[in-house]
Amino acid sequence: MEDTKMLNYVKDVLENMPTDWLNLTTHRLDIYDENLAKTEFLEQFETLCNTNNSDVTALHELQTAYDYIRLGHPLSCILEWAIAHLNNIKPENVISFSSKTIPILAILRKNLLDHKNTQIVYTGELPTFFDAELLRNIYGYQFKLKHIKKVADISEFNGSTIFVSQETTINANDLNSNIDFFINIYEHLGSVLLVNGEQNERYISEIQHVRRRETIAMTPANSLTALQSLVNKSPFNIPTNDLETNKKIVLDTITSITGADTKPLVGSSGLSIQYAIMMGLIDDAQENHPGKAIKFIVPPNCYGGTNDQARRVAACIENVEVVDLPVDGDNDMVQSIDTILAKIAIEDAVPYIIAEIPTNPRVEVPNLIQLKEVLGKERTTKTGKIAMDPVFILDQTFCPNVHFLGEGELLSTVSAISYASGSKFPSGGQCTAGYCVGNKKTGSMMNKIANHLTLCDNEATELQYKILAKQLPSMNQRIKDAYINTRDFVNFIKDNLPTAKINFVSEELAAEGFTPSVFSLDLPTKGTTDEEREVYKRALNLTLINLMITEIPNESKFCVSYGQLKGCYWTIPATSTQGTTKEGDKDYIVRASLSPSINLELHKKVFLDFVANI
Repeated sequence: MEDTKMLNYVKDVLENMPTDWLNLTTHRLDIYDENLAKTEFLEQFETLCNTNNSDVTALHELQTAYDYIRLGHPLSCILEWAIAHLNNIKPENVISFSSKTIPILAILRKNLLDHKNTQIVYTGELPTFFDAELLRNIYGYQFKLKHIKKVADISEFNGSTIFVSQETTINANDLNSNIDFFINIYEHLGSVLLVNGEQNERYISEIQHVRRRETIAMTPANSLTALQSLVNKSPFNIPTNDLETNKKIVLDTITSITGADTKPLVGSSGLSIQYAIMMGLIDDAQENHPGKAIKFIVPPNCYGGTNDQARRVAACIENVEVVDLPVDGDNDMVQSIDTILAKIAIEDAVPYIIAEIPTNPRVEVPNLIQLKEVLGKERTTKTGKIAMDPVFILDQTFCPNVHFLGEGELLSTVSAISYASGSKFPSGGQCTAGYCVGNKKTGSMMNKIANHLTLCDNEATELQYKILAKQLPSMNQRIKDAYINTRDFVNFIKDNLPTAKINFVSEELAAEGFTPSVFSLDLPTKGTTDEEREVYKRALNLTLINLMITEIPNESKFCVSYGQLKGCYWTIPATSTQGTTKEGDKDYIVRASLSPSINLELHKKVFLDFVANI
């Protein structure tokens, strides 16, 4: 395809694109095949391009590119597709990032595991936040840095050659065969990585997985800016957002909401923040407890991103290990923590606990007084020395309004850090940016976490700060209103389908401030064997969800998210949020979440239709 034809088509697409491409953070799972992420969308998009069809209806009907914009979205896919055409390479060989350093880290990670040499070659300057010593000492990445004047100076190298350049426009690269990976950095927008040569295509899935777990794709707004610059052959038109004002509003509001003592940190997503927390704490442990084993204690059935990221970090660093923490169902979180901490104390290791309160998807809250006692208990090593205190890393995305860390609060006397995913309640589903705070005992740790957030270039973007500045002040009221709707719906289901098991907080816990808008539903089943009963229940889960999204398409959505401004969201954790969780730990139940604005009576009516047909 000629470049001119391609660029003209993209220009028409940008004029007619659905507004959802720019504004949604989550998409429908019923029109998404994870195994064909990006591919299916681009195949259909290319068909439209070949027939020069940029009609808004045709664009709207394209298959979902990714289920969640943190991983990718229509505009990032089209940007990658267009750059691939300019360079005469396959679209899968082009990967965009919001971060300017993570694409480098993605390659370094694979080469670390493959025991392969890496050289990073660059003209001009590397980003100021690229800290080579931190990458070598904490992440364990080994590489050579080489400054050159021109690409022609690059010679053959026994290993991978990464060429990093800072660009002001999007142009075709000179695909020098001595370069394995091109990383083009675009100030204010992010970066684009080009995989050069068939011999390097085995890196693609690994690089995509780093983008999936440790950062985000170039945002829709920034992808649009890049595409407009490309088709108009003009400089980047960077919108002016009052970053200083918006950032102050966001940080002050988070401090007010959480009551925490430390300055909040805001990342491009919840997993971006979690990655900074993990690497910052490892850095702190290496400095203050050199040579000691580091144990991340993680529920095996928690959100797949949390679980997967923890294990990915442990795979790269010799003295880091993940320990399973059973928390749901027949397992008591407090008892599990007590047992595991006793064992880790004997080993004289550094314990870091990552846990959700309430838990996901069972929406359970442990005995908090007992939790505080267990976390604060003095333990001894096998030699009788005082064991190291744990750090409790609390994912409170379900209930970010609950105070845990401030002076006099439940977790104020133990080392504790709290974080939340911003695509949920904080932004009302309008952006992915997440945040974390710590109590007084974690001040130096928070400084380390800030360093790693900066190193990975994973701070929230200017637009994300703008969205949070608008949405965060109303968060607590939205949580309250959404809970009222959820409690109403849960009570309705109890009355009309009493054989279903519902996981939701008790009235007593709600009175203590735990007011989530998420509940899980274990539907009644039939069959003479366990296998028959499981098959029936799984089919019934989909029957319910499909009925809801078909009958109420403007409000009900088959989607992984919650905390949105309107509507109702349904998912099956085992096939969505627990995607990388071990099979035996997955939950094949329905998880539903309600918003402050919903036609609750219509949802009740459709649910009654479902009950009548069981």
